[in-house]
Amino acid sequence: MSGQMTEITMTDGTAVEAYVAKPGGEGPWPGLVILSEVYNVNHWVREVADGYAEQGYLCLAPDLYWRQEPGRYLNYNPQDQQVARSLGYSMDLDAFTGDMADYVTTVKAMDGCNGKVGTVGYCLGGKLVYLAMARGLADAGVGYYAVQLDKFLDEAANIARPLMLHFAELDEHVPQETVAMVKEATAGNAQVEIYDYRGADHGFNRHGYPPFDPEAARVALERSLAFFGRNLRG
Repeated sequence: MSGQMTEITMTDGTAVEAYVAKPGGEGPWPGLVILSEVYNVNHWVREVADGYAEQGYLCLAPDLYWRQEPGRYLNYNPQDQQVARSLGYSMDLDAFTGDMADYVTTVKAMDGCNGKVGTVGYCLGGKLVYLAMARGLADAGVGYYAVQLDKFLDEAANIARPLMLHFAELDEHVPQETVAMVKEATAGNAQVEIYDYRGADHGFNRHGYPPFDPEAARVALERSLAFFGRNLRG
């Protein structure tokens, strides 16, 4: 199964590229907005969307940098890494709030959507998932090794819908001190589930590239699918 690049129309009329992957057969299906790493909607993110589509989710992976450098999809090499980090850390996060609302609306309007839309994201995308859930933009969210959450702990109290976060023990981009702060900020919130992966590093879910950790990736995916199944189906 493979999806395709298409264009979606934002509220302001701008046409934005996005990768769409649909399940086989007939719906209705829950929707997922897939929020990429800093490398944007590259080949790996498209494979992630295809994988979730095979699990019965209607997937949309938008071009996160359409406001900055539309169509800039990056690879895993030192040159692209530098560009990726610059683009990722200079995103307008207030503008993202409106963009995310448009992504969710787009998925809900797709043929076969059951009306519920979750979101899953990695690295930068994990941070965006956290913000999306704190701002009430999706029905459920899963964030992998979400960066810079220490800068947004004041929004933790606003999380009122299910959120699952996966963190890696050896992650220098998300040190254990930050993970502890996130746990403290969300303590007592039954909507938030946090899991730690011992011996795993940042990017442990990115198959085909170091530091991929197949066991951590397997367990995290099982937890994520069960979580979405509970919160987006039925």
